[in-house]
Amino acid sequence: MQGDGAGEEVAAARARNLQPNDGPHDAQRLLGAPVTPRDVRAMNGRRAKAVRKLQAGIDRRLADGQLVALLEQDGFTGPRYDLFVEELVRYGISVLRGWMHSGYIFDLVAQRGFGLNPHELDLEDLATDSDLREELATMTIARALPRFRQQALVNKGWTLEGGASITTYFMGACAYDFPNEFRRHRASEARQHRALRREKELYSPPVSTLGVAQEVLGNLGVLDELGEINDPRVQAVVALTLDGYSQDEIRELVDAPTVRAVEGLLYRWRTKAKQNRRGDRDD
Repeated sequence: MQGDGAGEEVAAARARNLQPNDGPHDAQRLLGAPVTPRDVRAMNGRRAKAVRKLQAGIDRRLADGQLVALLEQDGFTGPRYDLFVEELVRYGISVLRGWMHSGYIFDLVAQRGFGLNPHELDLEDLATDSDLREELATMTIARALPRFRQQALVNKGWTLEGGASITTYFMGACAYDFPNEFRRHRASEARQHRALRREKELYSPPVSTLGVAQEVLGNLGVLDELGEINDPRVQAVVALTLDGYSQDEIRELVDAPTVRAVEGLLYRWRTKAKQNRRGDRDD
């Protein structure tokens, strides 16, 4: 019995501790600040905003459902479908360009299991090169559209109950096609860099062509010797070199087969000029 009484006294004490004291500050400490009318309006505003957003999504999907039903009547072909595709493409290019500009596209495709691991230069190119963004967006949409038509529309993969608008569904399809297009672009860039590097290795001049003229006697001395060059093509190549033409420009002007051929003419002329100068000194 005594134990029971002690337990009741403890319970009573706990109950008393839950009651606010006489002071207003003690009441605020125990119960928290009262909810003001402003708080109520803020809560109602957030709730109303969420409701409006939800209703807008429902209205959009209902409109999409009506549109898809109309397009289905035409067999997803014809002028009405063409207009639908035109608007979808315009929307898709705009969104994809924005995703590429910000780099968000790589986070998005990574969530779908496509780790592209873009280099810092890739991100810079996409952020600064509008033509590149346009090209990748256009190619991505061109590949995504046929599959979207078949799976989403013909096979009824998109449904009103799915929770996504038709444009959101389409952008999801584009997100699956973008990785392949980006890989193709990156592979093309790598091939181009390799080709340029190989061309530089194959066609880099053995010596500076303008330095050749300066090495013999200087420009004035070379000009004096132009008349002594028997081969008109070599004469033209040397003169054009002194005038500052590039080797590729000289190749076109003298109708040489390659830049390497122009370099060969200059090299042989230089060698012969050196030999002649050496012979004159020996005499």
